Amino acid sequence: MITARKPYPSDISDEKWSLIIPCLLLMKEDAGQRHHDLRKLFNGLRYVIRYDIAWCAMPNDLPSWSAVYQQPRRWMEAGCFEALVHDLQTVLRIAAGSGTGRMFTDDCATGAKPV
Repeated sequence: MITARKPYPSDISDEKWSLIIPCLLLMKEDAGQRHHDLRKLFNGLRYVIRYDIAWCAMPNDLPSWSAVYQQPRRWMEAGCFEALVHDLQTVLRIAAGSGTGRMFTDDCATGAKPV
């Protein structure tokens, strides 16, 4: 019988996961089949970063350290993080009420100001 693991404080919330998963799915058509759930890989990455541990010191109930170690490179090569940053910038522009595509203008006399 397989039991669900107890979540770690570093695990991503359902709400945040729903915002970033579309960007993390930007893989090339010829990419190999996934062997691990993307959320588990992402949680493994967050665990390593949050607790500042060596890759090989990851808990056994997360994907293997080598799988977690390799995944960010794949995401970077696929442009996933650039897409995520772009989407977050868009959300910030919308929240600020700006539809210009730029968050701030650079005005030497008065400093940066919202557009």
